Amino acid sequence: MNEADLKILAKKLKALCGSGGTVKNGVIEIQGDHRGQIKQELDRQFKNVKLAGG
Repeated sequence: MNEADLKILAKKLKALCGSGGTVKNGVIEIQGDHRGQIKQELDRQFKNVKLAGG
C-alpha cells in the first residue's frame, strides 16, 4: 500500500478502537491492546492476516 492508503486505513482503525496511532516507515502503529479488533477488521479487507509480535 502507498503512504496515503496506509494513512486512510490507520484513521479507520484508530476510530474503530477509539485510540491514537500513527504511520511510521510503512507501518501502522495503534496505541493500546486492540489486536483482536484490528485483526477482525483487516480480515474483512485482506487475505491471510497474521498477528505478529507481543
